[in-house]
Amino acid sequence: MNDLNKLSFYRADLTNISSLVDLINAAYRQKNENTWTTEADLVLGARISSSQLLQQLQNSHFHLLVAEQNNQVVACIGLTFDTLSVEIGTFAISPDWQNQGLGKLVLDYAEKYATDVQSDLKTYVMWVLNVRTELIAFYARRGYVQTGVMEDYPLDADVGIPQVNLCLIEMRKAAS
Repeated sequence: MNDLNKLSFYRADLTNISSLVDLINAAYRQKNENTWTTEADLVLGARISSSQLLQQLQNSHFHLLVAEQNNQVVACIGLTFDTLSVEIGTFAISPDWQNQGLGKLVLDYAEKYATDVQSDLKTYVMWVLNVRTELIAFYARRGYVQTGVMEDYPLDADVGIPQVNLCLIEMRKAAS
């Protein structure tokens, strides 16, 4: 069991790209006994490349938060700020750290961070694959509600090739 009390959080910079690409691809595409967030059976190919992450980090509206323990990156979560909302994405927990409560801590930290950065924030927004019922339930337990808005899987975003029929569903939560 990993010690969640010894985590440190910081905003990612260009020096983190390699370790974050490894983390994100492992969390989304690797499959082992601990993982429950993997898309390995749903989507083939890398979830993110170094150039894609570099592009995101160069966007001034995007903040990628990193959770680290003993100089090891164990999680990340992205926040893209808009006028009164923040979109949450690029949420990845190392497969070795899944199923231990880290996701709840990281999401709580990110929501607080977002309201600290943007005090007039009204809404948290996220997009989840329609077939990921366990993730939809996880977010619902944290106050996120399905809005009924759906979008096609972003084939042109180069985030993998779906192996089943997929779409994205929007979930929202009011900021407190």
